Amino acid sequence: MSIQAYQRAATQAESPRELEYRAFGQATAALIRAQEAGVADLSVRAEALETNRRLWSLLCSDCLSEGNTLPPRLRAQIVSLALWVSKHSSEVLRAGADVQPLIDVNKSMMEGLSAR
Repeated sequence: MSIQAYQRAATQAESPRELEYRAFGQATAALIRAQEAGVADLSVRAEALETNRRLWSLLCSDCLSEGNTLPPRLRAQIVSLALWVSKHSSEVLRAGADVQPLIDVNKSMMEGLSAR
């Protein structure tokens, strides 16, 4: 079995919650690597921020869709966080703001997703 076939099978076996947890784990790991690389490695930093921003943008779009079954208040909170993530990501790139708040928000999301 090829690696791609294995990854496809693993993805198909995951629940949406597990898939979201894994996506946050990957984005958070990239942000941690970017933080460790420091401001000097702009490409690592920009790639990690873009990966994280795309994840949050996808969540925002999903929360704004009519078919989303999450409670309206939770959907609004996720949309608000997504907007903040986008704004803070721009500040990280433009002004050298700290990456840690993005990592913290992602870890909080992961804690919520792992709660049973």
